[in-house]
Amino acid sequence: MSTGARQATIRRDTAETKIALSVNLDGTGVSEISTGIAFFDHMLTLFSRHALIDLKVKADGDTEVDYHHTVEDVGIVLGNAIKEALGDKAGIRRYGFFILPMDETLARCAVDLSNRAMLVYQVEISNYMVKDFNIALVREFFQGLANALACNLHLKLEYGEEPHHIAEALFKVFARALRAAVEIDARQGGRVPSTKGTLA
Repeated sequence: MSTGARQATIRRDTAETKIALSVNLDGTGVSEISTGIAFFDHMLTLFSRHALIDLKVKADGDTEVDYHHTVEDVGIVLGNAIKEALGDKAGIRRYGFFILPMDETLARCAVDLSNRAMLVYQVEISNYMVKDFNIALVREFFQGLANALACNLHLKLEYGEEPHHIAEALFKVFARALRAAVEIDARQGGRVPSTKGTLA
C-alpha cells in the first residue's frame, strides 16, 4: 500500500501568468483560492470540497486581456501537481466514474489515470456567459489538466440549460470521479493497477 504524504507544490511563471499551487490528495477538501476570477475561484473551491483534495492556488494572470490564460494555466499546473502527488500510482484505484445532478442539469465523468492524455468533452450549450465568465473556458481548463496529468478524461453534459449549473456540475462530477480514481485500494496490496507493471 502507498505510504507517505501524497502532496505536491508547483510554481509556474510565464509572461502571461504566475501560479503557485499545492495539493494534498489525502486532505479533507480545505481550499485557499485566489485567481483574480471570482467565478473560477468558486469552481475550484467546489472541486476541492468534492474531491476531498486540499488545494491552495494563487494565480496572477493577464485578466485585463482575457481570462483564457489564467484558466488554462491553472488547469496545467493542477494537473502537474496531482501527477507529482500520485508518484508511481501504486495502490490506487486508477479509474473513477460519477454521474451528478445539479438542478435541471445532469453531467457524467469517467477518468483513467493511465499516463495517456486524452480529453473527450461532449458539452453542447446555447448560453455560455455567467456574468463576465465564458464557460467555453471550462474546456480549456480540462484540456490543460488532462494533458498535464496524462489521464483519459471523458466529460459529457447529458442535459442542462443554466450555464452556472452546467459549469458547476462539470467541476463537481470531475471532482467525484477523480476522488475515486486517486483513492488507495487496500486489495491492490500496494501494486500498480496495470498489467504492464507501470503507469509512469
